[in-house]
Amino acid sequence: MSSAIPLNVGIARSTGAGAAGSAKRVLLAEPRGYCAGVDRAVETVERTLEMHGAPIYVRKEIVHNRYVVETLTAKGVVFVDRTDEVPEGAIVVFSAHGVSPTVHEEAAARNLHAIDATCPLVTKVHQEAKRFARDDYDILLIGHEGHEEVEGTAGEAPDHIQLVDGPESVAAVTVRDENKVIWLSQTTLSVDETMETVQQLRQRFPNLQDPPSDDICYATSNRQTAVKAMAPECDLVIVVGSGNSSNSKRLVEVALGAGAGASYLVDFAREVDPAWFEGVTTIGVTSGASVPEILVRGVLDLLAEHGYGEVQPVTTANETLVFALPRELRTSPRR
Repeated sequence: MSSAIPLNVGIARSTGAGAAGSAKRVLLAEPRGYCAGVDRAVETVERTLEMHGAPIYVRKEIVHNRYVVETLTAKGVVFVDRTDEVPEGAIVVFSAHGVSPTVHEEAAARNLHAIDATCPLVTKVHQEAKRFARDDYDILLIGHEGHEEVEGTAGEAPDHIQLVDGPESVAAVTVRDENKVIWLSQTTLSVDETMETVQQLRQRFPNLQDPPSDDICYATSNRQTAVKAMAPECDLVIVVGSGNSSNSKRLVEVALGAGAGASYLVDFAREVDPAWFEGVTTIGVTSGASVPEILVRGVLDLLAEHGYGEVQPVTTANETLVFALPRELRTSPRR
């Protein structure tokens, strides 16, 4: 999955943020960009197009990235918000964030050919929710209200799950039996904030149980770790990612919390404001788990035009995990 041993985390120390006479440089976080679940989801849509031709339908955004959605739309993908927007009998792909059983039932009722691109790590959380609901636990789901992943997970056991949207929501939590309480989480959260929420929950419910395995995605954790490693040396951290991407927004928060002078989220290089560079010597660059590398390269090219041509990698893990495509797509030859 990923290396447990930090790699190449040494960073030459400057004499201070924006120190006079220091060479301009970029610290480039590794790992960054596409995770295994996103890669699988995007390839699922592309392979479905190859097999069946346009149009195909995708419920919600396949992943939270503007460039990916716009590129797939240009190829004939139709993104919809609701299952009833898909013509009866058509092909629909469910996004990487997962859906509730109700959505599967709606698709079946419309005789849709559903292809499920849910990230296997999200599916794991769904299975945990069903398991503990069967055992009649109160399940405290840490996540952001309205996020598609949270809606899908909560839909697996609505009578047993209550959402805990950050530490400030802990006081409102009620449970039936303090000896049968477990927490689960959205996979794309800030590791630090999630553990703060868990700590506060445990103060209220000392017998709170942990999930059988870590719910926060390995890629989310790895990207946050890389940002933490470089942020103390950065006057500015640019995170490439979309505003509706939870894991991308968390990277901005992590960078600021770890000591970066400033941090901004951008979809494209054209959104970078050169005014941000005033007095800046070291710029960190990373990207969320749903961001193709072409967008990062665009930012690096822009920075080079402004004198930030020296790029130093900051590597904290190697990722090798690959997820198989949905079964119905595995035998299709690539073009």
